[in-house]
Formats: sequence, structure tokens, C-alpha cells
Amino acid sequence: MDEKRSEEEWFQAEELYYISLSIAKSMLKKGIIDEEVLAIIDKKLLEKYRPASGMLLWSDSGSEKVAD
Repeated sequence: MDEKRSEEEWFQAEELYYISLSIAKSMLKKGIIDEEVLAIIDKKLLEKYRPASGMLLWSDSGSEKVAD
């Protein structure tokens, strides 16, 4: 975890990550993107927002989800 973030900043990062991921999942359901693109988007969102709970879902390699 980035110790320089305030509690409010952590919450905002979580919120923005999950909102963005929800939009991407909606696009998947509509057939706009496929699973491969969703995985890329998810990885980019994790890199951008670095949400505490979202980071727990990725393996040490950072390239494979452990849970959904």
C-alpha cells in the first residue's frame, strides 16, 4: 500500500476502479469487447488506481487473476 494516500484517497481509488470495471463488464455483456480486452482493461485500471482490495485479487506476477 502507498502510505502517502489518505483514507479518503484510498476510498476514491476503490470507487473509481470499481465504477470503471463495471462499465467495462457492461461492455463485455453487450459484446463490445471480449474477455481478453476486459483482462487488459482490468490490469490497466489496477495500475492506474491501485485500489487496496483490487490489488489483493491479482497474483504476485500481476498478470493473472486469482479471484473474480
